Amino acid sequence: MTDSIQQQARQILNTLASIPFEQCQPITRSFNNIPPRPGLYAVRHRTEGLLYIGKTKSLRGRFSGGHKAFLWAWLDRYNDEDVRIAIYLLSSWETPALLLELETVILRATEPPYNVQIPPEK
Repeated sequence: MTDSIQQQARQILNTLASIPFEQCQPITRSFNNIPPRPGLYAVRHRTEGLLYIGKTKSLRGRFSGGHKAFLWAWLDRYNDEDVRIAIYLLSSWETPALLLELETVILRATEPPYNVQIPPEK
């Protein structure tokens, strides 16, 4: 993995983690407040921090179809007002392989509790 990918992943993680909770996207039925664009996202809890990190070709589509992080947050009895989504929009030119590499670096650095598998280092 190149240093530029590591740097880009750190910058994305810093952005996702530093967005004030109140500015993160609330959970809704339609998720119309989230653009249908590619991006990386973090499901965050107001006090517990990062719960889940992921990537997708369509942020809105990823959430409007349901997401296991919401089920797990419900099972953990988190109040829905305490769980929000931080998003990092990506250019459409970024390849699926690059997205996977960025996500992998971020997962290894944070080990969110709702990500079941975190890719091992090679």
